[in-house]
Amino acid sequence: MDKIRVTLISAIALVTFYGFIQFAEFKKEKDSQALVERHESASQFNESSVPQVEQNTSNDSDDVPSLVTKTAIQESPKSQATSLIQVKTDNFTLSIDKEGGDIVYLALNKQAAQLETPEIPFVLLQENNQHFYIAQSGIFGKDGIDTKEGRARFSSASNEYTLGDQDTLNVDLNFQQGAVSIIKRFTFTKDDYLINVDYLIDNKSQQPWEASFYAQIKRDSQRPVEETSGMGMSPYLGFATRTKEDRFKKISFSDLDEKKESFDIQGGWVAMIQHYFLSAWVFDESKNTQYSLFESKKDGLNIARGISSETIVEPGQTGVIKASFYAGPKDQYRLEKISEGLDLSVDYSFLWMIAQPLYALLYFINNGVLHLFGNSFDIFGGVGNWGFAIIILTLIVKLCFYSLNVKAYTSMAKMRAIQPKMLALKDRYGDDRQKLSQETMALYKKEGVNPIGGCLPMLVQMPIFIALYWVLMESVELRHAPFIGWIHDLSAMDPYFILPLIMGASMWVQQKMQPAPPDPMQAKIMQFLPVIFTFFFLFFPAGLVLYWVVNNLVTIAQQWYITRQLEKKSA
Repeated sequence: MDKIRVTLISAIALVTFYGFIQFAEFKKEKDSQALVERHESASQFNESSVPQVEQNTSNDSDDVPSLVTKTAIQESPKSQATSLIQVKTDNFTLSIDKEGGDIVYLALNKQAAQLETPEIPFVLLQENNQHFYIAQSGIFGKDGIDTKEGRARFSSASNEYTLGDQDTLNVDLNFQQGAVSIIKRFTFTKDDYLINVDYLIDNKSQQPWEASFYAQIKRDSQRPVEETSGMGMSPYLGFATRTKEDRFKKISFSDLDEKKESFDIQGGWVAMIQHYFLSAWVFDESKNTQYSLFESKKDGLNIARGISSETIVEPGQTGVIKASFYAGPKDQYRLEKISEGLDLSVDYSFLWMIAQPLYALLYFINNGVLHLFGNSFDIFGGVGNWGFAIIILTLIVKLCFYSLNVKAYTSMAKMRAIQPKMLALKDRYGDDRQKLSQETMALYKKEGVNPIGGCLPMLVQMPIFIALYWVLMESVELRHAPFIGWIHDLSAMDPYFILPLIMGASMWVQQKMQPAPPDPMQAKIMQFLPVIFTFFFLFFPAGLVLYWVVNNLVTIAQQWYITRQLEKKSA
């Protein structure tokens, strides 16, 4: 039975390490040199971003338009500067290229790149020698303005736009196609990361105007620097989308190395996901959209594209092609309102059914806003500190498991009480292991002791721990969120390892309060567990270690109190 006990507790260590193993699965198989070579190829980008009507091309399958050679004018640095439209809102600082109307740079003003430099915003999209990640869109086909000869060259009333005190800002890019006037309009809304991208078609010609809208995300495979931390573990980096079969489907870059993904769906979206942030094209739900995700054979870039069904504008009529682009933090409550399944980009792995309520409760404690069935209820002001919210959440979880802990500590107390009898049995039957096992089981039955009763509560609580691990790893709200004292970022590991050391010490105290195994070898193994756990927790986010420290301290207090009560009853 002591072997069973050691096996169960050792399993806890393995389950704790599970979080690291899960992240290892997301690690890209190609080494860093391969990524550098791909990036160098991308920096010499000389390929058009326009899908073509022609079929049977070598760069894509027959049922999806392909990329062609870019023929646009190569501009000097001075003229390149004038080809960019600069936009500044409360959430964004971005650049739109007049050639094609693509977003080639986007920084998140409310998200700092580094905690130490809050004045420098986090850059999500950029096109330079270090990183290639842009959002493109256009119209092609019978009357499309993006063709194999090159992208549409727009004009604008200004090269600089600022939201200021307005609630919305329209940035219009103009293109004249004979008697057809086309406006590509970007609409920015205050305090929102969703950008509406509409084509306004005014057909003053004598013929119907007919074209299709496409949008795509194009990115190299370079991993953001801040995503690789302790023990080299990295979160998921790659595409995701919604299909007819799956509300949320991941398609990694390594998947695209092997084959192209193609499907169609009414509306839908395609997203590029990284730690804490994502970008996503969201298509018109009234139109059928063909999706293709693949790796470009020419430059090694990863491409996720959607093409909406044709839009026809009759002579003398006006029409609108609608889409939207999200670029910002993985705010699941905002994302779920944008499009079905997009909120699942906040990925809690297979324990999502536990993690989702935990996040909702944590969010409620901190902000005082409860989210239920797609609705939000502002109930109180919230504690306003994610560290204190984690502490309160821990106390609530411990309260829920109090009855189970009472049974566990009762079992431990009984085990401690029969320790002398177990040692006597070992002295008497030490050479006959079968007889020793039989007599030990008989003693357990006589005294009404469950030898694994003290371990079961810990095993039951491990799914809570793992689910909370995913919550704290995925919640962008904890990024750069301070607690108290030396903890300035709950999403990063403790810089001085104070919390992990406290956790290890508290685990050692817990171990001393439990009955020791009669086997000296097993006892030594048990003594190493606090050391092993402390090593694991050195690299965990401070918020997670804080949860476990509070959990241990409350457990010690509960065990002391319950044991004292049991001793009083038996006296």
